Amino acid sequence: MLQRRSAEHWAGRLYMRRISLRITRVLSTVTLITPNGLTYLMMVTGVLAGAALVVPGLAGAIVAALLIQLYLLLDCVDGEVARWRRQTSLTGVYLDRVGHYLSEAALLTGLGLRGADLLHHAGAASHWEWAFLGTLAALGAILIKSETDLVDVARARSGLRAVEDSAAVPRSSTVARARRAAAFLKFHRLVGAVEASLLILAAGIADAVHGGLPFTRLAIVVLAAIAMLQTVLHLLSIVLSSRLR
Repeated sequence: MLQRRSAEHWAGRLYMRRISLRITRVLSTVTLITPNGLTYLMMVTGVLAGAALVVPGLAGAIVAALLIQLYLLLDCVDGEVARWRRQTSLTGVYLDRVGHYLSEAALLTGLGLRGADLLHHAGAASHWEWAFLGTLAALGAILIKSETDLVDVARARSGLRAVEDSAAVPRSSTVARARRAAAFLKFHRLVGAVEASLLILAAGIADAVHGGLPFTRLAIVVLAAIAMLQTVLHLLSIVLSSRLR
């Protein structure tokens, strides 16, 4: 299973698969938990990570980062158990996608509430503009994923097979160069759950040293800007490629 590189997250390749495979062996032989049950648990863990960010101070950021690591572990284990037991299903694929949508949206929404200072840790009033920006970042993260998934929906409704990787290259040379530059810089990955949780943790540490929430709020601005920009660029990349033809 360690050889499965397609669409594999860097954290999975770097360390998580080495942990998950050991857990999968145990779960597959001595428990009755189903792959879909593990996926539901992954969803709950992701949502709790977003909720943890409402907890003021560094503790909330640490708990959120740890929960996202558990979320990633469960994301690895559910598929491994399904393959081990030969219980792969369309339902499992669907739930996995929903879990990613829900967890990333919850984390970024939680970040916005953290920046709003919902529990008045850094002041006497809540500042809801930060919650709005966090929600905007969450919306962008969902739209980026849905733009990709809806390609296959559009093709299926037109009676076409799933898109080939080669069709992802935009026909416009300018857009193709911009896409390659974005892929090289990988800034769009910051709105992913693992990367965002690490950025939030770094901001939480900086806030603990500095006082207040300036670094958390800077992280909100950065993630909201990236999410909105990537939403537009990703949409253009799809429309100007051969994926819809």
